[in-house]
Formats: sequence, structure tokens, C-alpha cells
Amino acid sequence: MATYREADGWEILGDPTRRAIVASLAERPRAVGELAQELPISRPAVSQHLRVLKDAGLVDDEAAGTRRVYRLNPAGVAALRDQLDVFWRRALEGFQETVEQAADEEGRP
Repeated sequence: MATYREADGWEILGDPTRRAIVASLAERPRAVGELAQELPISRPAVSQHLRVLKDAGLVDDEAAGTRRVYRLNPAGVAALRDQLDVFWRRALEGFQETVEQAADEEGRP
């Protein structure tokens, strides 16, 4: 089994709670307690999800007094966006090839 550092970011985001955490952190940085108030899970469960997201490079944290404040890691999110851009480009290229092939079969330029 892959460790979280080796796991695909998309796989990590397959969990709805982690997606909700990422969506919340996209709005602004938050402490564990703030996230726990927004989610139907316990504070320790939020901490476990944050650890997975951090190990995957999707979030960072920093100490703020006695709390830890979490925010999205721009590099981790950018890597996911880069992958999505590749998927989208391939899909568009495949669509274009299909259209061109259909036009060739019908004898159109």
C-alpha cells in the first residue's frame, strides 16, 4: 500500500471530508477547531484528515499561539491543476481527432 506521500492527490481528495476541508481552506486559512465546527466529524477526525492532506503536500500549517493554522499549499494545488490541464488537453485533442476523422469519412475537408 502506498504511503500518503506516494499517494495521488486525486485519490486523497476522493474522500468527501477531505474535499470539504480543502474547499473551506480555499476560502481562508483555518484552525482545526474552526474546521471541526463546519464539519459533522470530531476534532480528532479533522486532525487526522489534515495530517493526510499535509502528508500529500496539499496543505501547510503554522503555529499561531497554541493553535495550528492550516492553509492550502500553493505548490500542491498547482500540481493537481497541472495534471488536470494535461487531462483536459488530451480530451480536447481526442475530440478534435474524432471530429476530423468523421469529416474525412464523410469526404469533407
